[in-house]
Amino acid sequence: MAKASKLTIKTSQNRQVIDITDQINSLIEPSDRLCNVFVAHTTCAVTTADLDPGTDLDLLDAVWEMIPKLKYRHPHDPLHVPAHLASSIIGPSVSLPVRDGKLVAGTWQRVILVELDGPRQRKLIVTTI
Repeated sequence: MAKASKLTIKTSQNRQVIDITDQINSLIEPSDRLCNVFVAHTTCAVTTADLDPGTDLDLLDAVWEMIPKLKYRHPHDPLHVPAHLASSIIGPSVSLPVRDGKLVAGTWQRVILVELDGPRQRKLIVTTI
């Protein structure tokens, strides 16, 4: 049976990578077999990454370099468009298998929240099956 939990993460910088692996693992039960993490925002993303020192900044720099410098037409605030595009490139969710009450990931793989327009309070939905 599926179970959904809410998780709130407060970011402290305009662009930031936050390791949320431990918070996700705390929501998993021994009987769970799959976990999906979804961020309910369009200027934030969720993925997995190696977090060796500096890798977080490399990720942010690389994604930001992919965003073209254009005159954006977003009616709300054109300055937000690069964050919207970067969020779409990375994606709003990630799914991982679960074994023995923990996420199954590679040796260096961590679940990360990627803030692209902070600081803000971000809401995530963690669904386990």
